[in-house]
Amino acid sequence: MAEPIGPFPAGADPEQYDRLRRRALWRMPSGLYLLGTAAGGRRNLMTHSWAMQVAMEPKLLAVSVRVDAVSHALLEAGRVFSLSLVRREDRALVRSFTKPVAEGPGPDELGGQRVRYGATGAPVPESAPVWFECEVRSSLPTGDHTVFVGEVVDCAVPDEEVPLLRMEDTRLNYGG
Repeated sequence: MAEPIGPFPAGADPEQYDRLRRRALWRMPSGLYLLGTAAGGRRNLMTHSWAMQVAMEPKLLAVSVRVDAVSHALLEAGRVFSLSLVRREDRALVRSFTKPVAEGPGPDELGGQRVRYGATGAPVPESAPVWFECEVRSSLPTGDHTVFVGEVVDCAVPDEEVPLLRMEDTRLNYGG
């Protein structure tokens, strides 16, 4: 594990305080999504949890992506992304996208999931009960991640009644 990074409260043991900080940050409510990216004929879907709406006019979403991720390189090159919500019953699906995915096995599949391509060309899982397609308007380096802010250029809510997956519905955690 990396050396803890401060600041630390006066008299605190840095390692113990770092563990406390991670546990506290893991408790923040978070959705689980699939982030689609595409550039230069390459495409990827990845499990993603750091996303939020950041403006109403225009409609902007922000996603924070680790700088060494395949999706980061695709976001920088292609400047587009999709963000798809996941059905709670599909919680096992997110484990399939924690590493870069393989094409196929069919022509419109990634990691075995059927995908469609819309306005941006970023992959959107056909099973998504809600999805957004965005064009990147700005980006901000933030430590080991970059925040990409995208304007919503297309979206759909094919199933408004379905319960949506949240981080706490799984044994996954990310961050802290």
